Amino acid sequence: MTERGETDAPVLDMDSLERNVERLRREYQEAPAYPHIVIDDFLEPDAAKAAMREFPALDPVRWNNYVHINERKFSNSDPSTWGPTLQRILEELNSPRFVQFVGNLLGVDNLISDGSLEGGGLHQSPAGGFLNVHADFTVHPHHRNWQRRANLILYLNEEWRPEWGGSLELWSNDMKECVEAVLPIGNRALIFTTDSTSFHGHPDPLSCPEGESRRSLALYYFSVEADPLVRSTDYRPRPGDGSRAALIIFADKQMLRAYDWAKRHLGISDKLASRMFGYRDRLRRGISRN
Repeated sequence: MTERGETDAPVLDMDSLERNVERLRREYQEAPAYPHIVIDDFLEPDAAKAAMREFPALDPVRWNNYVHINERKFSNSDPSTWGPTLQRILEELNSPRFVQFVGNLLGVDNLISDGSLEGGGLHQSPAGGFLNVHADFTVHPHHRNWQRRANLILYLNEEWRPEWGGSLELWSNDMKECVEAVLPIGNRALIFTTDSTSFHGHPDPLSCPEGESRRSLALYYFSVEADPLVRSTDYRPRPGDGSRAALIIFADKQMLRAYDWAKRHLGISDKLASRMFGYRDRLRRGISRN
């Protein structure tokens, strides 16, 4: 096949998804914890392999860092720095046809995608990375009437072993138990409803070898509402984490709430936050060595 032919090859079998949408919708709505669905072999095989090959290495210039008490990961929300297959996958997953499919799963009309990739894009967590259990922010920081309705996470790991950890834990809305854990297997997609109690995370530090990382593409979908509930990311301790850990998580969450307010009202960017978090992390590590 020519290079041009590879570029034109479909990345996603939308016909199959649409044929099975009623079954998938039932599975989504009846899932434990909160509405969600796991779809394996999500992309066409050649597209999945190409996307994994193209996944860019960590670069401090092109990747934002989310490095603070409640998480340690990196993001790249600039598609112009991505390879052609990753760009086509993004275009497909933000297309009206696919967005309507997600809306059918949720039972939400007029769902919209976010071309700015606010908080989304390519995510990467190297060894030691983690993400404490949380419910995501509920309204787009730059569009006051955009209610966040669903997350899509597409895992793009060429290899991932269970002993490395990194399963995304889905917790009950009372934070009493982990109901399901989704291993980040390559070409596996997870779609789930986003609201103030859809708690999820991978809170234990990754134990993958140096040079490996937990890689994914994260996209968020919204609906326009007259009076949406505005809430910043809500991190929570797990049962058994202890009072000290709970206090640290809470203190960091309050700092992030202040940043979220500034982002909504002052237009602070993720790139600035990346520099702030990086500076604070370097300072914290410097203090811990003294």
